[in-house]
Amino acid sequence: MNWLKRIRRDTVARWVALTIILAMLISLALNGLFIQLAGVWARPSLTEAGILENAATIARLVDAAPPSVRAQLARSVTEDGFTVSWHLDRHDLKLPTVDDPVSEEGSKILLPLLHATNRRIEAYEPSDWAEAPEQARYMLVIQLSDGSWLSFSAPSRSWGLNETPRVLIIILLVLISTALVALVATRRLATPLQRFTEGARRFGTDFRAPPIEPLGPQEIRQAILAFNAMQAQLQHFIRDRTQMLAAISHDLRAPLTRMRLRGEFIDDVEQQQRLFRDVDEMQAMINSALEFFRDDARLEPATQFDLAELLQTLEDDYRDQGIEIAFSGPQRLVYFGRPLGLKRVMTNLLDNAIKYATEPEMKLVADAGEVRIKVLDRGPGIPEASLEHVFAPFFRLEGSRNKSTGGVGLGLSAARAIVLEHGGELTLRNRWKGGLQALVILPVHF
Repeated sequence: MNWLKRIRRDTVARWVALTIILAMLISLALNGLFIQLAGVWARPSLTEAGILENAATIARLVDAAPPSVRAQLARSVTEDGFTVSWHLDRHDLKLPTVDDPVSEEGSKILLPLLHATNRRIEAYEPSDWAEAPEQARYMLVIQLSDGSWLSFSAPSRSWGLNETPRVLIIILLVLISTALVALVATRRLATPLQRFTEGARRFGTDFRAPPIEPLGPQEIRQAILAFNAMQAQLQHFIRDRTQMLAAISHDLRAPLTRMRLRGEFIDDVEQQQRLFRDVDEMQAMINSALEFFRDDARLEPATQFDLAELLQTLEDDYRDQGIEIAFSGPQRLVYFGRPLGLKRVMTNLLDNAIKYATEPEMKLVADAGEVRIKVLDRGPGIPEASLEHVFAPFFRLEGSRNKSTGGVGLGLSAARAIVLEHGGELTLRNRWKGGLQALVILPVHF
């Protein structure tokens, strides 16, 4: 009984089995319909084509006529490709030698039509003329009541299609029926998978996305339910993490404030300034970390916007500050994503290019299926061993990128996190003649 319950459930295995069965049944139905309705195209036999009935009618007319006019009467019913002749002697027909020329099927039909029981009826095909292939033809021979013979012959079969076209038509019908059933079945399976994919992609760009409605076969519904459970757990984890960080930030600010107040009573000015710098740095790290995890730009819903216009607006903003940034790319490019988040990504990358290098530049390129944004500069670059480490939270390079330049090492981490949430990637590489290239690759969602 358990296997019967499994069969009754809406499963992928059930749909595959039904697809095969329906394809076979529809193929048989189309083939039968073709045979029934296509008439002579289906290449019926002599009995189905009505030729035997015509031959019986001609044979009765010739048999009833006087022997002197039988030959002329037979010639009068001769048509193009179909010859009727009358002969007193069977040997005049020059028939091929075969094992059994008597047509049992033709006899069963013709004898009642001829109102006779003992007439000899023979049938020949072109393959029977093996010794004289130039005479090969279809032939039907009927013995008349006085022992004479009436022959019907045709050089080729003129009723119905040959075997090759018939087989091709049947194969075509099988393919059509299979394609129709497979199309319906695959759409039935693909629709919930497509919705599942869209829901997963939507959650990748917006963790507050609603759960996916479980539709489709049982296996797909189970996968959707498992994904919804995972999504709920992640949302719960993110909310708990945010609340925890807010609590930690609140609790840490109080002792930092007390440390600053106590530092006011230190007589050594140098030690006092060192303490204040440490307190300020810890406060900046707390604020930056809290801003990183509670960034409103990362929580905004995805929407369509003009990415090229966003980059050009940033170019204008920096120009207003007296900083020239070169831009190259299309004047308009509609993209589906979070504009505030991508604006923060570009701002972080451009700020780094301005602080630590010269000749900042932006390039926007739209390819099939993705959008690439390059931020270029001319400067010292980054050591090859640190190209990936700079994306780690609170990682700061020594030298030019130190505490005195500002920041606590979360800018690139936040930028990569936002890009990853769009389903893209952010990489850095040193340029050949000096400088750095930051490459943002964003997928295009259709």
